[in-house]
Amino acid sequence: MRTVSGIQPTGNLHLGNYLGAIKNWVKLQEESECFFFLADLHAITVHNDPAELADNCRNMVAALVAAGVDTDKSILFNQARVPAHAELAWMLICNTPMGWLDRMTQFKEKSGKHKQRASLGLYGYPVLQAADVLIYQATHVPVGEDQKQHLELARDIATKFNSDTGTETFTLPEPYIGATAARIMSLRDGNAKMSKSDPSDLSRINMTDDDDTIARKIKKAKTDPEPLPDNLEALDGRAEARNLVGIYAALADMEQQAVLAEFSSKGFGDFKPALADLAVAKLSPIRDRYEDLREDTAAIDAILADGAARARAAAQPTVDAAYAALGLLRG
Repeated sequence: MRTVSGIQPTGNLHLGNYLGAIKNWVKLQEESECFFFLADLHAITVHNDPAELADNCRNMVAALVAAGVDTDKSILFNQARVPAHAELAWMLICNTPMGWLDRMTQFKEKSGKHKQRASLGLYGYPVLQAADVLIYQATHVPVGEDQKQHLELARDIATKFNSDTGTETFTLPEPYIGATAARIMSLRDGNAKMSKSDPSDLSRINMTDDDDTIARKIKKAKTDPEPLPDNLEALDGRAEARNLVGIYAALADMEQQAVLAEFSSKGFGDFKPALADLAVAKLSPIRDRYEDLREDTAAIDAILADGAARARAAAQPTVDAAYAALGLLRG
């Protein structure tokens, strides 16, 4: 089992990133050969400040390691240090029909009303995503609901390439069916995902927040006046209540039904302090380790250099096979 997953280096991690992806990465590295990458080539599909992007990459490495990603068990690197990602992406772009990309919903969402101003990279980035996965012959890819379409595209691209060239250059990756990733919503709106881009800092718990800030944000989280029920069905229509129950369950490694059994008939005056205590207990050690790691730039760069060297070695056979399959002569 070989797993590939990436994350954009767009600033500090928040609770949604940790519970939605990184916590599962930590579990995955115990059962799979894992390639975890910082998607800095994806980041430049929109405007970025160069110094900020470099800083964000280093901060993200510190956050991932602090959260439990073990670079002895996993390969952690940034795309830009493995040029084969871009090489393979171009070969796949030349073999991918535009009609397939026209169907991708995320480009429509990200470009909005300014489609003509969007970069070609933003339009074609699903092909780079396919290259990210196919280049390592991944057998499995962890995907959330918003990424299923991209994995399906990667499989279609691999199938077409193999068929067109009469080769078996690429493995067709399967979605990773493991522990269900928590879908963490905004603390201010239970119907919107927790996001770095939300203008209200009260909408999210940043992984760098101190203990008092974590507790204050949970105390101020939007709720409703009803007590917690004893079953999940009774949370229908109560988005904010369901979100806080989901956060508690994910932090405690419990089923949501078990959380309701423990807090049934109690109001948020009782539940929020318990959630705040749990969040502080789980997140403060990660934050403290992150603060130590982010100061050691040399150590972070060494992690990225080592990871990139290992990733380049793993990627090269696939890139060579793709060149050969297309009849491209190389010295």
